[in-house]
Amino acid sequence: MLRNSVRLNFGSIFKRNLSIHEYRSTQLLNNYQIPHPRGSIAFTPTEAKKIAHDLNVGTVVLKAQALTGGRGKGHFLESGLQGGVKMVTSTDTTEIESLTSKMLGNHLVTKQSGPKGKFVSGVFVVEKIDSIKESYLSIILDRSTRTPVIVCSSEGGVNIEETAAKNPKAIKKFHVDPTKGLTDAQAQKIAKALGFSEGTTEETAYTVKQLYKIFMERDATQIEINPLSEIPNNHIMCMDAKFGFDDNASFRQEEIFSWRDLTQEDPDEVKAKKYDLNFVKLQGNIGCLVNGAGLAMATMDVIKLNGGDPANFLDCGGGATPETIKKAFELILSNEKVDAIFVNIFGGIVRCDHVAMGLVNAAKELGVKVPIVARLQGTKLAEGKEIIAKSGIHIHSFAELDPAAKKVVELAHA
Repeated sequence: MLRNSVRLNFGSIFKRNLSIHEYRSTQLLNNYQIPHPRGSIAFTPTEAKKIAHDLNVGTVVLKAQALTGGRGKGHFLESGLQGGVKMVTSTDTTEIESLTSKMLGNHLVTKQSGPKGKFVSGVFVVEKIDSIKESYLSIILDRSTRTPVIVCSSEGGVNIEETAAKNPKAIKKFHVDPTKGLTDAQAQKIAKALGFSEGTTEETAYTVKQLYKIFMERDATQIEINPLSEIPNNHIMCMDAKFGFDDNASFRQEEIFSWRDLTQEDPDEVKAKKYDLNFVKLQGNIGCLVNGAGLAMATMDVIKLNGGDPANFLDCGGGATPETIKKAFELILSNEKVDAIFVNIFGGIVRCDHVAMGLVNAAKELGVKVPIVARLQGTKLAEGKEIIAKSGIHIHSFAELDPAAKKVVELAHA
């Protein structure tokens, strides 16, 4: 039986999702004629001051640009500033520069970021718009029905998670038939469920349809508008936007993927992508190198079932070469917590002899001091075993998964 607690650790691996900053999201909103507050991105305190001046409004909002939710209730590790969203009088240049300097280059810690926080690469300076009512709207994929689902609530704002927990009936779901698209009638129902004034229904329905259009045309995995607000004179405005996109669609969404901010990603995971390695850091002390996501998941489970703890997920895929195997070892060994390495390869497309050659070369060139357990099966197995046997490197070799996992856990605990 597989442990749910293990599987939950790897949920993010299969999301394959690119998130973009809020100020980038507004570029898409512009392209689809969806209203949002005016503003621009600042990379220095001086730029923030100038943007606030040029907006020519009474109050501006300074929003730390970090790929995490709950920014308003977060705090900055280095500066100690509380809150990543601040309202300031546009003429108070001293305060604007001070707040911006305490955000830029700092790490913002939120409920979603983890204790290390997320690096703030810019500050989005926007006009403050008065809201009459705030609601919530998102579009995601319902994997159980294999259809897009629009989730909305008339109780939006920063406390939407609490609303979902305390009053689940306030959350409405509308599944969309992808063969028909979002119909006018369905858009009208969603507009009414958002709870705005009757005079806003047509504009709200139009906004929902345009957001759905972004979701479908841009290969989005998530569109979240919180809040979607009613403002004076029966108008609707997207006050905050959070967008995510499918990595597999990068070849046809070049503009969006050019907006990727690598400062928001783990440097080792960025490096891994350059070599077509799927690498995710975890908390354990057993480094793992596996080919195929399914086998990698099974490997993690077996390690846990034997009392061990994986240090990473690393899928070298079907195109592994001696060079990529060496890079994989470099990534694994970049973690000082690693006490043993488990190589689990089932040779189908990838060849066991290539893996063995890369394994031996990496062990020699990198001066690997931690024990290595290798379980190889499949294409060119005999050749792979011979390479390991003649290498002079002490590698614990196994033909079956369970005894191999048991051995690597034993060595990691030694």
